Amino acid sequence: MENTGSGDPAEKLVLIVDDDDSVMELFDFIARKEGFKTVKATSGEAAIKTARLVRPALILLDLMLPKPGGFEVMRELQGEDTSDIPIVIVTGRYMDRSTLEIIKQEPNVKDFLEKPVEPQVLAALLHSLLKTCAASAMKLPET
Repeated sequence: MENTGSGDPAEKLVLIVDDDDSVMELFDFIARKEGFKTVKATSGEAAIKTARLVRPALILLDLMLPKPGGFEVMRELQGEDTSDIPIVIVTGRYMDRSTLEIIKQEPNVKDFLEKPVEPQVLAALLHSLLKTCAASAMKLPET
């Protein structure tokens, strides 16, 4: 399921990668509420396999994962088969400016979010990066 540029979020699959169930469920709820399809992974290994298998339109990637960690996953996803999938890095860990700039220089890293993430910020970022409209805005007016 590749990113086709359609304005309908129902045509976009978002891979959510986090080893914290409560965070993953929150991100899943927000993405689904906005009309996106989702798939989840709780480890770096599962994230890489899932990304290659389902070809999501976007990946929400936690940096603090069990082996391999988020940095390793990010680098692995630079490979030919997944290098065009945009990644949004998410972390609860403080990062200084220089580290953030290094991460943002990775070709498929499109943005960086610090936990706790505000639902409206995540929703707006998903729609912006995937060039979609909110599910509520997609409904046709009744006649």
